[in-house]
Amino acid sequence: MKEHDPDFAPRVRASFAKQQLMTTIGATLERVEPGRVDIRLPVRQDLTQQHGFLHAGAIATIADSACGYAALSLMPAGADVLSIEFKVNMLSPATGDAIVARGVVIRAGRSIMVCRADVYSISASQEKLIAAMQGTMMVVTEREEGKREQGQV
Repeated sequence: MKEHDPDFAPRVRASFAKQQLMTTIGATLERVEPGRVDIRLPVRQDLTQQHGFLHAGAIATIADSACGYAALSLMPAGADVLSIEFKVNMLSPATGDAIVARGVVIRAGRSIMVCRADVYSISASQEKLIAAMQGTMMVVTEREEGKREQGQV
């Protein structure tokens, strides 16, 4: 893989700002380091499921984005990222004031990156692991994007 972009942090933050779903659910980018990204989501009533716990879809959403942006942080300038596969294990109901997904790159390749995100519930008194994701992210270059737009991929 080419050396990653030394200006990765502004690129990651700009891409995150374009994600309307993150804005809709109220997620924020907390940490951006090479190969590591944290995303926080406040627990809100409108994001819960029928038992009052934060919905698994909301948990998976921020875990996927944490993995994707961790991967993007190691990609060269001009590259972008797409999730191509992930698995989530829900370990405990999501309660508390917020949840935080901590994404990290496990293996960075030229075209594929394997990432992990651990998701924690955060309350005033404790932090508890509630979910674990492993995902595969694809490096998308400008050339591949052009082919996709022309229907060649």
